[in-house]
This record gives sequence, structure tokens and C-alpha cells, in this order.
Amino acid sequence: MTRVVTATRPRTVNEAKARPADQPVALWAHHPDTLDTLARHWDLDPGSSRTARRLLAEEHLTVLLPLRQDTGRPAWLSPAVKDGWMLLFGARWQPLRPLLDEHPVLYASSANRTGRPPATTSAEALAMFPETVAVLEELAPGQAVPPADGPRRATTTVRVHPDGRLELHRHGAQDRPYATADDYLSHLTSRYTDPR
Repeated sequence: MTRVVTATRPRTVNEAKARPADQPVALWAHHPDTLDTLARHWDLDPGSSRTARRLLAEEHLTVLLPLRQDTGRPAWLSPAVKDGWMLLFGARWQPLRPLLDEHPVLYASSANRTGRPPATTSAEALAMFPETVAVLEELAPGQAVPPADGPRRATTTVRVHPDGRLELHRHGAQDRPYATADDYLSHLTSRYTDPR
């Protein structure tokens, strides 16, 4: 997958990307406590809720989930909500876990300036972003980001409807090996959804 821009404030993500500061941005759904809180606010039955969690944690997708209208939501969720849907980012690289766990609420977007393709390497990110944007090149000796075995892409985005139906919202890294969107959705349905 491509690199990402992440920050504890959504405005920082948007400013790094040179887009309007109040533009909706994905919430990085990496922390169990954050997910437990979010589950009280998405409008899904228990089976679809389990599917959503698995799509984030195992398939590492970006997902759009319906927002329950009858509950007050935490202020930190609002930047990830648009038109009744919350946008959650699920990709994670295991060596980042200690760093991520220190920040249960993070916002994320693809690492690119508006109108440009996402950065696929640290060198591309360093060339694209101003010096005020920190670029993580490696965590410790020997933990540099491994090379890709093909072209890098942003994450696939899937919408989970209140009835549990899955819909491909944006093509990306995870659905790339499949011939059609329907083939990929069939794979997700058979692997991640509870039989009804």
C-alpha cells in the first residue's frame, strides 16, 4: 500500500495535503478502545458489526459505516463523518504498533498533496511534502519499510450498509488481484460475513 499522512488533529492532516482544513478525514481505527467506542455509534447489527471489525483488522480496508442517528457521538469522531457515514482507516504495519498504541485517536489519509498520486516511498514523500511534515523513514535499524512486490496503491474502500450488504466504494490495493468488483465482494462476503 501507499504511505499515509497521520496526525492527532484532522486539521494537521488536511494542511499537510494542502486541502481545506475542515475537509472530512478518515479516523484511524487501530486501537481496541477506540473501536469499542465507535461500535456504539455505527448502525449495524451484531453480525455486521463483527464483519466491520474484521474488515478493518484483518483485511486492512478503509470502510464507510452507517452512523446511528439517535446517539450523541464523541467530538473526535465528527471529522470522520459525512452525510451519515463514518470513514475508518484500518491498515496497519505491525512495527508501528508501539507508536500507534500511544495515540488511540488518530486521523489518516493517503500521503499526497491534493491532485498528486500518493507517495509510495519515503523519498517520494520527502520530495512532495514541505519540511514541516515529518516523514518516517525507519523505526529502528533493520525495520525500514519493505519494498513492494508490485505497484503500491491506496487502500480499497468498502461501504457496509445497515443491512450488512457490502459495496465497493473505491478500488485500491486489496481488490487489485480480483478481476471485478463483484469477485472481490464475493471474497469478502464468504470470508468475513456471518452466515444469516
